[in-house]
This record gives sequence, structure tokens and C-alpha cells, in this order.
Amino acid sequence: MKFAQLLLKSSSVSGIPKQVERFAKFSPSPLSMKQFIDFGSANACEKTSFVFLRQELPVRLANIMKEIDFLPDKLLGTPSLKLLISWYSQSLLEIVDFLEKDPDDKDVLTNFTQTLVNVRNRHNNVVPTMAQGVVEYKDAFGVDPVTNQNVQYFLDRFYMSRISTRMLMNQHTLIFDGSVNPAHPKHIGSIDPSCDVVEVIKDAYETSKMLCEQYYLTSPDMEITEVNSKNPDQPLHIVYVPSHLYHMLFELFKNAMRATVETHEMSLTLPPIKVRVALGTEDLTIKMCDRGGGVPLRKIERLFSYMYSTAPSPVHEDNSRNAPLAGFGYGLPISRLYAKYFQGDLQLYSMEGYGTAAVVYLKALSSESVERLPVFNKSALRHYQTSIEADDWCMPSKDPKKLGNSKGTL
Repeated sequence: MKFAQLLLKSSSVSGIPKQVERFAKFSPSPLSMKQFIDFGSANACEKTSFVFLRQELPVRLANIMKEIDFLPDKLLGTPSLKLLISWYSQSLLEIVDFLEKDPDDKDVLTNFTQTLVNVRNRHNNVVPTMAQGVVEYKDAFGVDPVTNQNVQYFLDRFYMSRISTRMLMNQHTLIFDGSVNPAHPKHIGSIDPSCDVVEVIKDAYETSKMLCEQYYLTSPDMEITEVNSKNPDQPLHIVYVPSHLYHMLFELFKNAMRATVETHEMSLTLPPIKVRVALGTEDLTIKMCDRGGGVPLRKIERLFSYMYSTAPSPVHEDNSRNAPLAGFGYGLPISRLYAKYFQGDLQLYSMEGYGTAAVVYLKALSSESVERLPVFNKSALRHYQTSIEADDWCMPSKDPKKLGNSKGTL
């Protein structure tokens, strides 16, 4: 931690505020899945990618770094946040360093690709580090409605920004490192131009089933139904990032399995998890239904809250092989961001006493799958300046008035 503080005070980072101001004046340039595919397959030119990324990555980093300043001072003062800010500052400077370099120089391109790998590795633990900062803040100062609202707004944007910068860096490094992934030779970077949705569902189910059986010694079966309205009897294929889809489904299966097993622990058999996949003209929709007892409506939105996460903090050890973000309870909110990143969504519909339906919406057309990116402007600034006002709807009392005893007249 002391290294982070020293780094921030050192002369090498003294130009950070100036660079943040410089690049935050620009808005990020969202790319569509079709643009990612077209560029990576037909016109894969490393020089073009280099010229785009050396400008675009600083813009995306600077936009979100501007918003970090609007977090509560006491949250910014936690060791985790100081470390995280040092990572972003260092990465911004390293990429900006390439702005004046010659794109025709092969060594420059090679060094740039290696720099992206270094930046990506440096940011590997951004999510748990930020989450740890929130835990440190909560433990010391508690939670109030205004802070909760601001932190929720910020973290959705912060994690979405991170998903987008990793997507750009992954595409460049995977396409231009000179090798082809033998397991997925047709992938363009991290994108599968013909992603078999049902195969990803089965893969996520099998991994979740294995974890469930390790912990509970049993697991529910899965029943899957496919509906292809465009080409009946044809497999359901879309252009997508399989790792993103897997992340969402793995999280939903884990939740569904845990709820099902715990709700029916005294039963001889477990009700199956039912999955229906439908491909329409605009959307590909995945609906996952369990009979795990459901959740009250009052608690649904809290399942997506960072500040109100009830999960215990993870043990500080190398958990790179464990379930992603298992300890912070961030699985659902991050999964929803993966869905929203290319203009989709993830929603939960629950029937308390019965079960829950989780629905993932994805765009069927690659031209409509466009990055959803945060931009720092006056509208964003207003979100951090709002205060919680009195509700303009009557709030129910804990103890309803006994009208029969009232002496007044109506």
C-alpha cells in the first residue's frame, strides 16, 4: 500500500491530473460487434488498431477516472482505493506515452502490444480490490442512502468501463500476437462469429453441477428447450463473446442450484432447472426457471446492490481458480453489466414460495450489438450531486392506525 502512495507522489505521475483533464474532454467511441468482426477478419491491420487504441483507451480511462473523484472522501482514503487509483494512473501514462510514436515502426507496435498485456495483468484484481475498498468503508462508516445511491451508480459505470477496456485490449493482443487458439480457430479475438448458445448453456450447467455436487453431494437436472423462429430446426447461433455469456449463465446456474437444493433438502428428488432459449428477429432470449423457493419482491433490487451485498468477504488467498467474485456477492450485478454491455439485459422475476425466473436478453444482430459505455458529462455529474429528498408517496407505517379507536371525525 505504501508503494501506491509513493507512486502517486512521485514525479512520474505528476502529470496525471493534466492527462485526465485532456482525455476526459472526449467521449468514448462505442464499437458494434459487427465492427469488431469486420476489423478482425477482413482488415486486421495492426497499425490501424494501434492508432485507434492509443487514443481510445486513454479516453475511456480518463472518463471513468474523473468520476472516481466524486466518491466519498473516506472511501477514496481506504488503502484499496489508493492502490486502485495508482494502477489506473500508471496505465494511463504508459498508453499516453505511445501518442507521439511512429505507427510504421514494428518495434513500437510490438512494445504497444506488450504494454497492453502489462496493463491488463495489472488490472486483473480491480474488481475484488474495489470491492474490498467498499467493505473497508462500510465497516468503518456504515451505509447511508445517498452514499449507497452514488456508489451503486458509480460502480455500475466503473465496472462497465473495465469490461470495455479489457475487451479492446483482448481483441488487439489476441489478434496480433501471431498465434491462433487451437481450441477455437474460428474465433476473432474473444468473439465467436457463430456462438452456439446451447453449448455455452450446457458448459455453464456442467461446471455449476460439479460445484454443487462437491458442496451438497447432489444437484438438480436441467431441461432445455430451443425455439428458433427464424430457421426452425437450425441451431441457435449468434455473434457473441462466449466468455461473457458463460459468466452470466454460470452465475445464474449457481444461484438456481443452491436455492433448489436448500429448498428441497428433505425431498427424495429435486425439481429440474428449466431453460428455454428463443431466437427472434431482434433478440435472443434465455429464460432459466427454478423451483428454489423464490425471493420477496422487496429484496430483488438488493440482489444487484454492491453496498448491500450480504456475502462475507473472501479469504485473502489465491482464488484465481475459484468461482469468480464468489466472496463479494458481486456475481449478479456484474453479470447484468455483461448482458448490458452489448445492449442486452438480465432481469429476475421471482414468486416467493415457489421459485425464480432469470431472463437474459441478447441482441440477435451483430450490427445492433453496440458497446454501452459511460461518458463523464454534466448529466453524470448531476447524479453525484443529488440528495435523497422526502418521498412523494405515503410510506406505510409499521403500526397501522386503529381507525376504530380514533376520536376524531372523518
